[in-house]
Amino acid sequence: MNRSPDGSDDGRSGNDRPDFSAVAGSSASTAAPGADRADFSKVQSSVSSTAARSGEQSYLVEKGDNLSAISKKFYGSANHWREIFEANRDQLDNPDLIHPGQTLRIPARDSDGSDPA
Repeated sequence: MNRSPDGSDDGRSGNDRPDFSAVAGSSASTAAPGADRADFSKVQSSVSSTAARSGEQSYLVEKGDNLSAISKKFYGSANHWREIFEANRDQLDNPDLIHPGQTLRIPARDSDGSDPA
């Protein structure tokens, strides 16, 4: 027998845990028996945007273009060709191999006015 703080018998056995052995559980549904469940097996998700990144431009490569010339045209310096190359790694494996008709992303440059090259 256990005693409560005031010294009276609390009615529980020597084990301090309540006895839940007689508790039964169940679940119910409002759906009709045998009702079809929604099939989400072909659901796909993705995120995309047609909007250019802030300040980003695009350029259609013309015959005779190279990344240095494109860099000079957009940034005023041929030395930033690598930034254009990195922004287009999804379509360029070699910075020396660009082709007329390709559309390249031209990333925005920091507007601090500095040109480290």
